[in-house]
Amino acid sequence: MPDQSILLTIAILGGTGKEGKGLAYRWAKAGYRVLIGSRTPEKAQATAQELLKRLGGEAHLEGLSNVEAAQKADIAALTVPYAAHRETLESVKSALLGKILVDVTVPLVPPKVTKVQMPPAGSAAQEAHEILGKEVQVTSAFQNISYEHLLHDEPVECDVLVCGTSKEARAEVLKLVTAAGLTGWDAGPIENSVVVEGMTSVLIGINKQYGRTNAGIKITGAK
Repeated sequence: MPDQSILLTIAILGGTGKEGKGLAYRWAKAGYRVLIGSRTPEKAQATAQELLKRLGGEAHLEGLSNVEAAQKADIAALTVPYAAHRETLESVKSALLGKILVDVTVPLVPPKVTKVQMPPAGSAAQEAHEILGKEVQVTSAFQNISYEHLLHDEPVECDVLVCGTSKEARAEVLKLVTAAGLTGWDAGPIENSVVVEGMTSVLIGINKQYGRTNAGIKITGAK
């Protein structure tokens, strides 16, 4: 019997960027139906075609507007720059009612992207929770994974920490982490996302100081 989770449809809102493309590639390859969302549907359609070609046409990928993608999906991932975070969430709020959102956003504030700068809500994920309300389960994940890893097929030496508003929502997102070929950990409530999001600025700083491009994190001693 096929894994029922594979029957899920995942919307990647703002999915035409590098991180969105990487996640779409991984999940489509795993057998999920993936909807690429964008403010410009034509751009989303082009991205879907690009990924389909990369996957040899053997995948379920479609490009839509962010709102249409959110409406048709069972679960959504948000991969927009922080500057577009609030606007995008407000535009899809009603379409996400009763669903799970995976917020991949990091509140980077150029030009000082190596400095941790959190919004008044505490983190981008907590801000998303305030905007969307209690009818949407908000989780936070994938901030510390380089898109360079996601768009290639080799094993990724970087773990994924998943925070969220409920244990059940975190469990669902951990399934998506595994499907993407990554190792995930339940990192607790949504308030803990401040640590995970902030770590991204630290990793960017390490990359700059040591001439790297894909520094990540690994949990040790827990298994």
